[in-house]
Amino acid sequence: MIDRAQIEEVISRITDPYLEQNYVEAGAIDSVDISEQSIDVKLTLPYAAGFFGGGVKQLLESGLSAEFDEHRVSVTVDWNVAAQKAANNLPGLKGVKNIIAVASGKGGVGKSTTSANLALALKHEGARVGLLDADIYGPSQGLMLGVADDVRPEVKDEKFFLPVEAHGLQVMSMAFLVTENTPMVWRGPMVSGALQQLLTQTLWDDLDYLVIDLPPGTGDIQLTLSQKVPVTAAVIVTTPQDLALLDAKKGIEMFRKVNVPVLGVIENMSTHICTKCGHEEPIFGEGGGDRIAKEFGTSLIGELPLSLSIREKADAGSPHVADDPESPIAMMYIEIARRTMARLAQQNQAQDEMPIIQMSDD
Repeated sequence: MIDRAQIEEVISRITDPYLEQNYVEAGAIDSVDISEQSIDVKLTLPYAAGFFGGGVKQLLESGLSAEFDEHRVSVTVDWNVAAQKAANNLPGLKGVKNIIAVASGKGGVGKSTTSANLALALKHEGARVGLLDADIYGPSQGLMLGVADDVRPEVKDEKFFLPVEAHGLQVMSMAFLVTENTPMVWRGPMVSGALQQLLTQTLWDDLDYLVIDLPPGTGDIQLTLSQKVPVTAAVIVTTPQDLALLDAKKGIEMFRKVNVPVLGVIENMSTHICTKCGHEEPIFGEGGGDRIAKEFGTSLIGELPLSLSIREKADAGSPHVADDPESPIAMMYIEIARRTMARLAQQNQAQDEMPIIQMSDD
């Protein structure tokens, strides 16, 4: 008679490429039901796996059927995104499970484009996702997601904003509150206050992930977010260029000083492929993202090309993942999203037994 240990031994041969563990080690097996004629296994992955889950099902069913060919094998793959332990400390964030800050040390590295496509990729995998444009001085997510200039968020109870919906994302941005020609001539405290208001007075609706597109640098907005908001983790966007890497290191150090884990580094503009001849060239250098990831003991989550189509689709308000999710570039963003979710799930699991650290205002 087959027993559960034999089933788990077969399942343990299959490693999840994003968790980098087999499904027994990851604690993903919910139940194993065995009869004389059938084997029914249920798995629950700790990250949104609306598309990837189908591949896991096929792989496990194939492996179990090959081993136990006299039984009918059925595998059910579900997923559940756990909430960060500290996620519901602020009244305005009760609808948010995890907050991912996307940051860069300097401007011009493609952080906002990466943020938009990352959020869309998380949604593509089945998660409920919000996107907060935290660049008070130069908000760009409205344009990038195709939100018309005259769209304004609805107000509830005279103090709460309802997020604007764009490509299935819940989105909030200063761009929705002012005209595109209005300059934000504000000092640091006003900017920090505006960020907190946008974040905590927006009625986010049951989000698995809230992606925050931070402005470049390590100033007031970054510190306000890190100290007053339960940020689950940060992702650093850089190019391979040495100048960008210097500032990316500062960004990693800043998050470490305020006890915000850095999930990893995304290297943007890694290579350029000529649209005419197909020649590929690393015009900004090679391997920079991987070097700083290793230096700071984190991971290189992904590499993205310098592509004309990425810029064109962002300017047109329909980023790659929304416009053509099966394209090679969109799949790069989706791979990055899966790695980000898996690392976040492992981080939350590791912190389950740890006390919550309350941040000071200093």
